[in-house]
Amino acid sequence: MANSSGLIIDVDLRSHENNLVHHTWEIDRERLIVRRGQPFSITLQFSDSLPLRHHLELVLHLGKRDEMVIKVQKERGAGDKWWFNQLETQGEILLTLHSPADAIIGSYRLAVLLMSPDGHILEEMDKFKFHLLFNPWCKDDAVGLPDDSLLQEYVMNEHGAIFMGAWDNIKSIPWNYGQFEDNVMDICFEILDNSKDALRNSKMDIENRSDPVYVGRIITAMVNSNGDRGVLTGRWQEPYSGGVAPYRWTGSVPILRQWSNAGVRAVRYGQCWVFAGVACTVLRCLGIPTRLITNFSSAHDVDGNLSVDFLFDENFKSIDGRGRNDSSWNFHCWVESWMMRDDLPKGNDGWQVLDPTPQELSDGEFCCGPCPVTAIKEGNLGVKYDAPFVFAEVNADVIYWMVQQDGQWKKIRVDQSGVGRNISTKSVYGDQREDVTLHYKYPEGSTKEREVYEKAGRRATEPSNLITEPVQVQLSIKHPNPVFGTDFDVIIEVKNEGGRDTDAQLTMLATAVTYNSLPRGDCHRKKISVNVPAHQTHKEVLRLHYDDYVKCVSGHHLIRVKAFLEVQGENEPIMAVANIPLSTPELLVQVPGKAFLQEQVTAHISFTNPLPVPLKGGVFTAEGAGLLQATEIPVDGDISPGQNVSVKLSFLPMRTGVRKLLVDFDSDRLKDVKGVATVVVRKRYTPLIMGFH
Repeated sequence: MANSSGLIIDVDLRSHENNLVHHTWEIDRERLIVRRGQPFSITLQFSDSLPLRHHLELVLHLGKRDEMVIKVQKERGAGDKWWFNQLETQGEILLTLHSPADAIIGSYRLAVLLMSPDGHILEEMDKFKFHLLFNPWCKDDAVGLPDDSLLQEYVMNEHGAIFMGAWDNIKSIPWNYGQFEDNVMDICFEILDNSKDALRNSKMDIENRSDPVYVGRIITAMVNSNGDRGVLTGRWQEPYSGGVAPYRWTGSVPILRQWSNAGVRAVRYGQCWVFAGVACTVLRCLGIPTRLITNFSSAHDVDGNLSVDFLFDENFKSIDGRGRNDSSWNFHCWVESWMMRDDLPKGNDGWQVLDPTPQELSDGEFCCGPCPVTAIKEGNLGVKYDAPFVFAEVNADVIYWMVQQDGQWKKIRVDQSGVGRNISTKSVYGDQREDVTLHYKYPEGSTKEREVYEKAGRRATEPSNLITEPVQVQLSIKHPNPVFGTDFDVIIEVKNEGGRDTDAQLTMLATAVTYNSLPRGDCHRKKISVNVPAHQTHKEVLRLHYDDYVKCVSGHHLIRVKAFLEVQGENEPIMAVANIPLSTPELLVQVPGKAFLQEQVTAHISFTNPLPVPLKGGVFTAEGAGLLQATEIPVDGDISPGQNVSVKLSFLPMRTGVRKLLVDFDSDRLKDVKGVATVVVRKRYTPLIMGFH
């Protein structure tokens, strides 16, 4: 950066030193990347000492067309403004720049001007670029988080665990956020630059980038591609032609790079955990503390009445609810970001829900949040953004209706506590699950919980046309935790607690569903007459064969069993529902020996086919932040039932530290099989050998 014609001959941005103290060392070692509200220093070298009364001025330029120009003050002034001080030492000038804690995040160009006493520019150097990020280490920043262990997890950790499955059968998959991988930060700013707001009015958009509420909202709109140049297109059932099936992704980095390399064209395909994983990467990279949340039994309330309505005909077949359907998802993922809410009344700071999965419009855009978690817990549904929708996701009633031949709806079951269960996030202390349900709602059935419902405008009493006297006959469904590929039994129990024998019709229905309740066809249906003597229990076994359910089950391997009991002399049928996730095996991933920076490491990956049929088109995909980019290893030929397949994968670790190697296996009949290994990457130190003559 020399300029031999003038006094200023060199500028050193001191990237190594600055990036280390600004916690951006992992992003880049060469470019200057700093955080707002925290000073950083650069040095200027002169060919000669500065003539008396000459002085320096610093000017900052923001935006591709210099939409904003900021003059840096010479000393700390009133208000929150950029300022600098200078120290002359050993023929150099040390300039320390101070940014306000609410400075605009983005890519800055710094111009250093040498001024004469009468205000003329004698020399200008303006080739210096740096990036400014949010600063969660700064207490005055709106995203300031005063706890080191939380900062380590919610900003610095590149590895995650995403919880999925069912509320009573929770499993997790590893996820590679990779927010410090090469080019990811640049792609995050590219996402902001391609938002509707940025394209509509670039200057106003840049000014708003000081506000994490604004930035968070833009990110949730841009992670999905509905109505803009967003990153990911959603698709909720096969076929996934022309793209990647959502369950095949193991991390955010390949998705972000593909979007950028394709000229900001949407990547196919995502579902809720993929949208949330990508949003978590982008928000952490920009410096906003963020964690991924899974809500089990999550309601999607289309009409805003705080209830989810399921309709059946008189033969217990599901029917469409007049076009757009409410639904209850087995699980649903979003993120929470930590920020102050100066735009809202007191008491709304802290964790905020941001949901990038495109579901409903919010102020005309497919985005959701930020919505304060405390507002959901207290039923304050007037705060922005999207509080009624989020409240319903964790609190709605589930109501089952029978639509009779004359078109009348008859209520057959209400579940007031089935929605919003085991709300989960990864623990700060490892990959285990932390339950955060009580952040979202008071304990089910408590007085406080009822008060919140009334405040939120929900019925606090049982609907009057349902039976309220004690029920003499009870219906329940019991099942094992079956493995995908096996035959298994589901037991329907009819318990008669009354004093006389009961005659009834029992209808049992096994349906394959996606995790967000899209039906995929019946696997099995059975209707029988039962007689249950007084004070006894009748057990009916429903045998589910692999050959039957494999024809309709989705990549999520989920079967929903419903049982309906029509008791003679009773008006309404009794109903029971169970979701049965079919578990898949894990891959064995081992990395023997020690791992050193830029030295070859070999991983051993093995897998045994658990199905009674051969697997075709098998492929392993491996990736890991700081270890290797996403790499595919196809399997030669078919994998026979019970056959073990082993592959080796060699790579050169790129960064030191505790790293995770993530592997996914997919084939024609078995998909979404995951494995993970922890790899500690060290730097090899060569001992200094001193020779004596």
